Amino acid sequence: MDEFSLIRTIFQQTQLTAAGVHVDLGIGDDCSLISVPGGCQLAQSIDTLVADVHFPADGDPFMIGYRSLAVSVSDLAAMGATPHSFFLALSLPGSDAVWLTSFASGLAAMARKAGISLIGGDTTRGPLTITVHVQGTLPKGRALMRSGAKPGDEIYVSGSPGEASAALPFILGEKAVHTASERRLTERYWQPTPRIALGQWLVEHGATAAIDVSDGLSGDLCHILRASGCGAELFSDSLPVSDVLKEVCGGQALSKVLGGGDDYELCFTWPAGKIMPADVPASVHRIGFVIETETLLLDGQPYRPESYNHFIQRGS
Repeated sequence: MDEFSLIRTIFQQTQLTAAGVHVDLGIGDDCSLISVPGGCQLAQSIDTLVADVHFPADGDPFMIGYRSLAVSVSDLAAMGATPHSFFLALSLPGSDAVWLTSFASGLAAMARKAGISLIGGDTTRGPLTITVHVQGTLPKGRALMRSGAKPGDEIYVSGSPGEASAALPFILGEKAVHTASERRLTERYWQPTPRIALGQWLVEHGATAAIDVSDGLSGDLCHILRASGCGAELFSDSLPVSDVLKEVCGGQALSKVLGGGDDYELCFTWPAGKIMPADVPASVHRIGFVIETETLLLDGQPYRPESYNHFIQRGS
């Protein structure tokens, strides 16, 4: 049993529903969905980032603040929700006004870009740990979920997956940054772009399923496939391998695209035979299609998905 399945099983045993509260979607997607007055749903998600697990403790506090909010807002983008507000729980080893000021500036910069407001939280002493709970809204019944893919649907991914993962040797100090391409990769790690506009556009134009790519394209795609009871075939010639990734990673570039996490791009499925309008608000790439057999194929051959596991140390 993988980590997600184990944790999901544990939490399903502890679910409670308060009187009068209807949970439309619970554990197992990018956000939960709760009906609220006015014909809307409230999308909610929570992420915890731990120093030296999800980011280097000695990293730039501005970037740490920016990234900690961006990765959570990305969950709202994956559902097609409009960001509304967030809570912050912060565990700190000590009081450091300079660090906190810079961290807050980074958090605020991302909040302004996303149009989201801080409305509460908590601070305590302990190992550096950042927990962000985000909330967004969308019309009832319109959310993009992982369970909507159907055989024949086309599979797309936005942006340039793999670049953030390729930055890890530089982020961790294992290699020094010398070139513009290497600098570009580190920027992709520290400042991911939540695809808010794209998620909302996909809702309006009829995409069938979506997920944000946090732990690796192939592994996160498999979350859609499991939830939808389908499989997929991907084509290596269609995968978006950026010139920057080729320059820095060479022969490992394709593996980074398929298995590298931390990009927070959107992977989504699109109805078979439906022409995609030209006004899509992000660069997107068709990489394969959904099949009936519950398996993942790459160029016609079975492919074992790559994905980050929080209980196995991430390699470089």
